[in-house]
Amino acid sequence: MKTYYTLILLGMYIFSPSSHATSGIAFIHGTGNQTDATSDYWTSEFINSVRQGLPQPGNYQVINCDFDQYMWDNAAAGCLATQIHSFVQEKNIDELILLTHSNGGNVVRWILSNPTWDSRYIDIINATSRVIALAPSSGGTPLADAVNQGSVFETSLGWLLGYGSDAVKQQQVSWMSYYNSTWLNGTQNRPSLGSSFEVVIGSDVDSAIWDGDSYCAGYQYQVALETTQNWLDDCSDGFLECSSQSAAGTVWFTDKQKIAGQEPLSHQQSRRACFNLDSLIRNHI
Repeated sequence: MKTYYTLILLGMYIFSPSSHATSGIAFIHGTGNQTDATSDYWTSEFINSVRQGLPQPGNYQVINCDFDQYMWDNAAAGCLATQIHSFVQEKNIDELILLTHSNGGNVVRWILSNPTWDSRYIDIINATSRVIALAPSSGGTPLADAVNQGSVFETSLGWLLGYGSDAVKQQQVSWMSYYNSTWLNGTQNRPSLGSSFEVVIGSDVDSAIWDGDSYCAGYQYQVALETTQNWLDDCSDGFLECSSQSAAGTVWFTDKQKIAGQEPLSHQQSRRACFNLDSLIRNHI
């Protein structure tokens, strides 16, 4: 009898859908032309912490592409497809997690929404099990409108946006509304994406000089983002309004609901190991 049950358990293990799955994660940056996103965008501390949540922590890829271009451009989505496709093929990944920040979520949605645009897209779609989108600019930002219509923001946003880049033009509110209603899936009244698109929302910015939490990821960025909040809704991370971040997919959580000390996550902090964000993601994947 003991042998009988052992064989049953062995059979269940062998034929379990996930028993032979190979997981991997790709870290996908936001707006900007990255050549060393590990150091210049995410930090090794964040990446090395998050990837420990995988059964095989070595199965990770840090993307470096030119996301100053329109999301469909070959330098953006084409570059992303090249790097993701190679990663999936080389590692035999069949449970791919895409961790995106800001505009990186739009480039990923482009690929997931347009399977016939590029022959590699369907392989990526089939391999992708979930997307975790940190502060995605799904609905655009009024700051992109302002940058393209005047120069009042140039001083405070010089570090954050490339003036006049196609990616910034793309993230104007009306432009994203058009893309969401035509080319992109996952928003209200549109077809759903083939995999889950879970969103983490940043809802506020702290920049008090006496508050140690304001120094995580760089105090100067907190000050700049608190300044730009003056042109956004009360609920924003200094770059994106909460309504934009939640425009596609489903909300996993809004910062203060899960972040240590109920701290908010600014747009800069939502890609760094601030206030246990890294461990939350690590334990979720």
